[in-house]
Amino acid sequence: MAEKKKISKAAILMIALGRDLAAKIMRHLKEEDAEKLALEISSVTDLDERTKANILEEFVNVVKAKEFLGQGGIEYAKDLLESAFGPQKAREILERLMEAVQVMPFEFLRKLDGQQIANLIQNEHPQTIALVMNYLNPEQAAIVFTSLPPNLQAEVAFRMAVLERTSPDIIEAIEEQFRQRFATVAVRGDLTKVNGIDALVKILNSLDQQTQSNVLNYLDSQDPELAEEVRKKMFTFDDLILLDDRAVQRILREVDTKDLALALKGASEQVKEKMFKNMSQRAREMLQEEMDFMGPVRLRQVEEAQSKIITVVRRLEEAGEIIIFRGGEEIVT
Repeated sequence: MAEKKKISKAAILMIALGRDLAAKIMRHLKEEDAEKLALEISSVTDLDERTKANILEEFVNVVKAKEFLGQGGIEYAKDLLESAFGPQKAREILERLMEAVQVMPFEFLRKLDGQQIANLIQNEHPQTIALVMNYLNPEQAAIVFTSLPPNLQAEVAFRMAVLERTSPDIIEAIEEQFRQRFATVAVRGDLTKVNGIDALVKILNSLDQQTQSNVLNYLDSQDPELAEEVRKKMFTFDDLILLDDRAVQRILREVDTKDLALALKGASEQVKEKMFKNMSQRAREMLQEEMDFMGPVRLRQVEEAQSKIITVVRRLEEAGEIIIFRGGEEIVT
C-alpha cells in the first residue's frame, strides 16, 4: 500500500511539472520504474489544482531537507527545518525524507579530502580499496587513485570493474573498522549494489591520459571484453569526431576560445577538421591566430584544456542537450 501511494504521488508530480520536465526525469528512471509510473499517470483522470499544489510543496520541502542533510547531517537539517516550518512540520518532512533517501556506506569519508582518504586506505587489500572507492565522489577517488603505486592502480581498477554486489555485513565491518581507527562518526547505510564499471569510468575521466592508458592496457590483458565495455562508457577528446554537427556547435558555444585553442594544439587532424567545420570563417581565423600566437605549449596544458571541454560535453549530455552515440546503442532518428 505504501509503495502504491508513493507511485501515485510521483505520477501527480510528473503531471504537475509538465511534459518537458517530466520527460527529462523519466529518461533517468529504470525501464521497470518508468513503466509503472507511466501506467499510474495514465490512470489519473481527475486531478484538482489543490492536490497538485500539495504534492509540489511536499516535493520542494523534501528537496530542501535533502540539501540541509547534505550540508550538515540530520541534526543540522532538523534545526533548519524547524526554524523554517516549525517543529511539527519539520518532523513530517524529515520522516518523508528518510523514507526517500538512503545514506550511502562510507558517507563519513566524503567529508575528508582525497589525500586523507588515500592515507587511510592505501595499505588495505586491493579489494577493500576498490570497494571504498566506489562510494567516493569522483574528485576524491581520483586523488586516491593517483596516490596509489602504478601496479596497485591497475589491480584496483580491475577489481572495481568486476564489482557487482557486496555483502552488507562486509561493508558494515569495513566501515566500522575505519571509524574505530580514526574515531570518526559515520552514518550507516545498507545500500549494497555496486556499479563498479560506472564508478571506474568516472574516475578514469578525471585522470590524465597516461594513467588512463595504463589502466585500460591492464584491463585489456586481464579481460578484453571488460576493457571494451569500459571504453564504450568513456568519452575522450578524440571522440568529438563521433558527435553530430549540431552537438559540436552546441559545445562550441560553451567553450572558452583559449581553452579550445590549447586543446586543439594536441588534437588529431580529424578533430581539428570537425571543430573548424562547425565554425564561421571569422571564428576559424580567430582560433587559428590564437593557436599560432601560443607557440609551443606543455602537454599538461593541452590535456587540462581537453579535460575542460570533455567536462562541458558531459554536462550537456546529462542535461539532455546533446546525444553521444555509444557503441551498441539503438538510435531512432
